[in-house]
Amino acid sequence: MSSSAILEQKKQVVAEIVEKLKNAESMVIVSYSGLTVEQVTELRKQCRENDVHYCVLKNRLVDRAMKELNIEGIDHLLEGPNAFVFGEKDVTAAPKIISTFIDKNKLTSLEIKGGLMGTEAIDVNTIKNLAATPSREELLGTLVGCLNSPVSGLVAVLDQIAEKKEAA
Repeated sequence: MSSSAILEQKKQVVAEIVEKLKNAESMVIVSYSGLTVEQVTELRKQCRENDVHYCVLKNRLVDRAMKELNIEGIDHLLEGPNAFVFGEKDVTAAPKIISTFIDKNKLTSLEIKGGLMGTEAIDVNTIKNLAATPSREELLGTLVGCLNSPVSGLVAVLDQIAEKKEAA
């Protein structure tokens, strides 16, 4: 393969990373050295099931994509073997998947290094806080439950009043 073909291929990969970054609500950078093939396969499966993208990308290409988007603050994390976990639909999705996977499997070989929320750099503590935050769907469900509660209470009271009138 010629050097110009390789350069074109790298430009295309950078363009794809730029799109992933633009579409991501959050992105978590993890150091994955020491994971077994089975663990990586299971993590990828869980990511797919939750509309989260797990990718191993070249740090240099991710750095170029971030420079194109003027994203700063995480270039120091782009060292060693990294995986990038993109959550497109919910800002809490990628942090939840990674944190849950680490806790469930008691892993020390998968380490959260930092990430992005939109285009802002976030640290490990922020990622852990996002993981503990209910998802958008959970919050909407709670809201609907709260809104339904007074209505169903009112219906129950009206039913009791109707039963008393029928009995009288």
